[in-house]
Amino acid sequence: MSILGTVQRPLRVAIVGAGPSGFYSAATLFKQNFNVKVDMFEKLPAPFGLVRYGVAPDHEKIKNVTKIFEKTASDPRFSFFGNVTIGEDITVLELKEFYDVTIFSYGTETDRRLGIQGENLKGCHTATQFIGWYNSNPKFKDCSFDFSQEVVAIIGQGNVALDIARILCSTKEELQKTDISSQAIEALENSCVKEVHLYGRRGPLQVSFTPQEIKEIGELMDCYPVVDPQDLNLTVEGVDSLQLKNLEILKSYALNPQSKNRRRKFVLHFNRTPVEIIGKEQIEKVKFEINEPVGNSDQKIVHKTRRLEEIQCGLFFTSIGYQGIAMPGVPFLSQKGIIPNRLGRILDGDNVISGWYSCGWIGSGASGVIGTNKLRAEETVSSIMEDIPHLPVCENPNTDAVINLLKERNVEAVSFIDWKKIDAHEIMLGLSLGKPREKIDNVSQMLSITKNEHSH
Repeated sequence: MSILGTVQRPLRVAIVGAGPSGFYSAATLFKQNFNVKVDMFEKLPAPFGLVRYGVAPDHEKIKNVTKIFEKTASDPRFSFFGNVTIGEDITVLELKEFYDVTIFSYGTETDRRLGIQGENLKGCHTATQFIGWYNSNPKFKDCSFDFSQEVVAIIGQGNVALDIARILCSTKEELQKTDISSQAIEALENSCVKEVHLYGRRGPLQVSFTPQEIKEIGELMDCYPVVDPQDLNLTVEGVDSLQLKNLEILKSYALNPQSKNRRRKFVLHFNRTPVEIIGKEQIEKVKFEINEPVGNSDQKIVHKTRRLEEIQCGLFFTSIGYQGIAMPGVPFLSQKGIIPNRLGRILDGDNVISGWYSCGWIGSGASGVIGTNKLRAEETVSSIMEDIPHLPVCENPNTDAVINLLKERNVEAVSFIDWKKIDAHEIMLGLSLGKPREKIDNVSQMLSITKNEHSH
């Protein structure tokens, strides 16, 4: 019988990734009726992952979930190690020496590609690049976008694609009230963008965005939405309430297509698949194949007509989903962009790797909302609970030993107390600019704020 989870020997868990699925996993572990110690590792000095660096700046309410995460982080059984890259600063096999269980919850960091000619031309960007840039992610702070262009095309019809469109169509007054980066406000204030075109390969009933997101586009101060009424002549038999609500909003846009006193327009295009991006060095236009719907509300496929159309544009974004990247030493399915697992248990071929688990998008693929990861965390923790009697016990169950190892390697680990210093500094900077916060996008600057005192 295993001694793990007792007062004498708490179960030691390493969580790799400090986004929602990581925090939900920690919170779910703390609710179990056994003794546990959780150490969470994050490659950036700041926690909260997708909530901090993925949620649109004008969606402040969604970010309130960090208050729940902070409560988890204040638990004495929890330690945070920010600015530590697993696979580089410490390997996954070294983690096995200090932890009985490792949960990989580091999310999906890269974009799916279209795989068409011209995708690498200047002016073509991914959703991750643009969102990372306006959300002050240190990895993307040096990205630049040519806002001297008047026409923008976006591929994808999910909430992320709408976030990109909405930010491009917002005024300085609207952005100034958010925690968007100051460099983004400055660049967007001088933007020449007049038209933003959003394309999807299927029809209005198959969009992935929510009614709330499409409604927000119509509420912008200086932008009017345009929808072709012919796209909305649909049979609504068997359609769910969300699809009906989307259709209702789109119909209201189709009925009032023109607003002469607004500077920008947002145009929705359906049943279009991009087939080629054209230009010499810089993107000049995008060629689309026109699709015909097959079936109606449950339509998963479209019929290609071989009819083509083009749009002239100088700026282009893809937003067709995210996928994970491999971590050295961990099994990975590159085609799906996920870590293979069964109910959270990581698989090497058909075999379960004892003590290794996945949670969130890196195990399931990028789907659902932030709260969906709570259910995935419960599933993973349930598997851990079942496995405790059979888990191998780690050799060195000591967080101080991990701290010492990182110090020996000159890794400046950031504790949660350190993070709270960065947090306070950002809020103070924001106040001086009339914003909720001004995020710091420079790792060295973040680390300099934490220097006063280190504590885990």
